[in-house]
Amino acid sequence: MAPTETYARDDDAKLETTRARLSNILKRHEDLKERLSRDSDKLIFERLQKEFEAARAAQTEEISLDDDEWNDGLLATIREKVHMEADRKAMANQVNVPADLPFQSRTTYRIRNKVIYCLDGARIGIQYETFFAGEPCEIFHCVLESKSFLEKMIVVEHTLPFFLPIRELESDLLSSNSIKFIDHLEEILQAYIDRREQVRLIKELYGNQIGELFHSLPYNMIEFVLEDFECKVTISIRYSDLLQTLPSQARVLAWPLRSAKRISTRSSSAQAAQPVPFHLSYAEEALKTLCLPEAYADIVLELPHALKRIFSSRDSD
Repeated sequence: MAPTETYARDDDAKLETTRARLSNILKRHEDLKERLSRDSDKLIFERLQKEFEAARAAQTEEISLDDDEWNDGLLATIREKVHMEADRKAMANQVNVPADLPFQSRTTYRIRNKVIYCLDGARIGIQYETFFAGEPCEIFHCVLESKSFLEKMIVVEHTLPFFLPIRELESDLLSSNSIKFIDHLEEILQAYIDRREQVRLIKELYGNQIGELFHSLPYNMIEFVLEDFECKVTISIRYSDLLQTLPSQARVLAWPLRSAKRISTRSSSAQAAQPVPFHLSYAEEALKTLCLPEAYADIVLELPHALKRIFSSRDSD
């Protein structure tokens, strides 16, 4: 047996061992992440969900707003309402009068996929509704509070995923542009759901063709491997902004398998031992212009033809 072939097999064995260990660590990390996230947020979500449902049941009117009606003036009116209601209840308690007299109207406001509630305790609640492919997904909550009508608002509670930058946005936007803060959270949540559900869908549809699949918590970095072909194809995509639902960067490499019959017989033994990957530019373009399930289907459909052209070109060199 040639020394080069022996070294290549040793390298393969070491690589597979390392890959197996890494896969095990990542799987344990995913399990732990899901368990921690689920347990820590569950109680808060259930409590806020009940409070928002009670506020909805108590509403006397829901007003649907156009984008131009959702402005600083309306938000100031909502803030004034919750503080007046809190003051009214405080005064009623002092003079021993039932807090629900006289009757006060309760209005909620719907703007696109979010609903604004007037909550007790001078708080404003925003319920974010997310969708994928036209179907409802998760609901998220954010509760804002201020000590007085003239003081700035702060986020007192929320059910957004812990890895989304709500505190950074609160610091940057909430006191200077509250409308932009509320709208920006809606956009970030919807983009996150879009990316997450795209990954879920390719796993559901093409899981038998996908080997390893890794992603960051907000799904702004995704990597997976296709192994059911003459080459091992590694796909890596990046989203430079959490608002993006299409990748800003895509890198697709095809690694010829050592046993692939189409590898050029003219290659030296050293080159055969260490196959050189090549870019699949058509796949990278598909990933940057189509949603992930559609891009995946296009990549797989064209892959045999692309590999044939590449191998033919290499054999003719």
